[in-house]
Amino acid sequence: MCGIVGFIGREQAAPILMEGLSRLEYRGYDSAGLAVYDREKGLQVVKAKGRLQVLRDLTDGGAKVPGTMGLGHTRWATHGAPNDENAHPQVSQSGRIAVVHNGIIENYGELKSFLEAKGVVFTSETDTEVVAQLLEFYYAGDLLDAVFKVLHRIEGAYALGIVCADEPDKLIAVRKDSPLILGYGEGFQMLASDVTAVIQYTREVCYLEDGEIAVLTRDGIRVFNHPYLQPVEKEKHHVDWEVSAAEKGGYEHFMAKEIMEQPKAFRDTVFPRIQDGRVVLDDLNLDGDYLRETDKIYIIACGSSYHVGMVAKYILEKLLRKPVEVSLASEFRYCDPLVTEKTLCIVISQSGETIDTLAALREAKRLGARILSIVNVVGSSIARESDDVLYTWAGPEIAVATTKAYSTQLAVIYLIALRFAELLGTISGE
Repeated sequence: MCGIVGFIGREQAAPILMEGLSRLEYRGYDSAGLAVYDREKGLQVVKAKGRLQVLRDLTDGGAKVPGTMGLGHTRWATHGAPNDENAHPQVSQSGRIAVVHNGIIENYGELKSFLEAKGVVFTSETDTEVVAQLLEFYYAGDLLDAVFKVLHRIEGAYALGIVCADEPDKLIAVRKDSPLILGYGEGFQMLASDVTAVIQYTREVCYLEDGEIAVLTRDGIRVFNHPYLQPVEKEKHHVDWEVSAAEKGGYEHFMAKEIMEQPKAFRDTVFPRIQDGRVVLDDLNLDGDYLRETDKIYIIACGSSYHVGMVAKYILEKLLRKPVEVSLASEFRYCDPLVTEKTLCIVISQSGETIDTLAALREAKRLGARILSIVNVVGSSIARESDDVLYTWAGPEIAVATTKAYSTQLAVIYLIALRFAELLGTISGE
């Protein structure tokens, strides 16, 4: 549940980073930190255990950490106890490279032993410090080249934000199996693990794909693939929901707010898809011939979305007269699923970035299944990798206990069931 924010521009970075981190507080965290570069003071790192307010007090809201380029992070402890030393950003031995990281470096123990044999001294218990130290080990005046070499050594899931005091005019972002978005501005660029952290400053974003490396400067963003470092043209997406949608709006907490937003979310999801008394799903390319050839439907999801899937099994089987199987995404890859080219897999995820669900989707595609996803976040990884997508249009859901995401996912299931039943002729017009 860690959060990442990065900024490079002409304004002071720390207050913007602090504001972005405050938008990510809902994720849960136990420490927070900043790394900001200033031409006079160099790379400054401030981090502290506890709530974001502790960091805010230490830095006077960011005013004590001048500079126009930097990274911010909220950490949920995995490797090492929640304390100041293990908080992010993690810094290389010389102090010139700082890294923030979401995810887990699976071979960090092996890499740490390698670096310690080279005389590197570690100050934290984190897997993230291994990345910072390895970057310095490979750094020879070209940060992008060092990142490229490090990516060949590390294994696991990661979203990385990287800064180097020797190259203060760039931020580098890398993603593998952990979400990372880029925000485009006039004279500034941003990166974040969630669009809520940048929406106050820009609505133009793109989503990094697995293995892509982004270089952010004040004037623009360049994206390269890995392992060939070839330029990639990214499609920009416009975020059309208001900043207020990610704020509590006078409610005591986000869950209360989102409970009350359910009627609107339901209307936004359902009403545009009903025309003249019929369900119309223009986004789908599935026809009656395909559905008749389908041998079964597989529903894949995690958590609350899995519970939508369990309800969906009864709805779909009753209306379509097709067998439906529901699988926890985390188990799908290991159960040797009976999936063929005639299987339709319905993948459900609020964020569209659930790692287990994404991995299951890829396994289903490898086995030949057609993928229909139900997601809330436009342009998310699951949406991009699916054959067909139906968005729930619920707006941002901040509360951990789901409300409007569950309601709208279930509404979409009913729409699918009605439309497919009509195509199959298993229900009457009435």
